[in-house]
Amino acid sequence: MKDLINELREFARERDWEQFHSPKNLAMALSVEVAEIVEIFQWLTQEESKNLGSVKLDKVKQEIGDVMIFLINLADKFGIDPLEAAREKIMMNRLKYPAELVKGKANKYTEYEE
Repeated sequence: MKDLINELREFARERDWEQFHSPKNLAMALSVEVAEIVEIFQWLTQEESKNLGSVKLDKVKQEIGDVMIFLINLADKFGIDPLEAAREKIMMNRLKYPAELVKGKANKYTEYEE
């Protein structure tokens, strides 16, 4: 992860793009890239979404790359390790969504009764 962060820093530095990489701009760009993933799946059936052709699959791969780049850049602005943040969130979700209570259900945690 550190190598990728350094590569992204250098990429932006070489192009003098740091000036555009405010947290606000990075968050907005991240949102746009996520929307581009959503657009690929828009109007597909559940089955079609699981069996993308090579062209659409390649497009998903490219957009996931864009999302990762903007997410890592945003995390870097705040000194957040994205992998550690994900691990911490999984631990929190284990508490919010105990497997024995939520297995096979897709409700929000506030909708479960213990």
